[in-house]
Amino acid sequence: MTIHRIEPEEAQAFLDSGEGYTYLDVRTAEEFAAGHVPDSINIPILVRNPAGPGLQPNSEFLGQVQEKLAQDSKVITGCLRGGRSLKAAEILTENGYTNIVDMRGGYDGEVDPTGAVVFPGWARRGLPTTTE
Repeated sequence: MTIHRIEPEEAQAFLDSGEGYTYLDVRTAEEFAAGHVPDSINIPILVRNPAGPGLQPNSEFLGQVQEKLAQDSKVITGCLRGGRSLKAAEILTENGYTNIVDMRGGYDGEVDPTGAVVFPGWARRGLPTTTE
């Protein structure tokens, strides 16, 4: 199944359209607190591993989304660089969500193997951010 991906400016236009789009930020709570798209919802797809370093899948992700968003909700998924949000979009689509798009580049941007940004994300493009 192919997920439709949009650029950050298109995501902002959807959010500003008055058509009821919700930005679902799937980063960790710590990443979200450091800065995010205004009026977004944070439901991490990965959570800190209580047994040690690193992240592990959030086994409650789908249920947490279902508690907040109906299956016909208009949802834009986003993360830090674009990988986690694409996976979240796939999970939601596979579980009956019908209006999912993924924001390419995430909050910060896609990077190459050296860490150089090759596709700037939401914040690097100067779009509105908040820590509230």
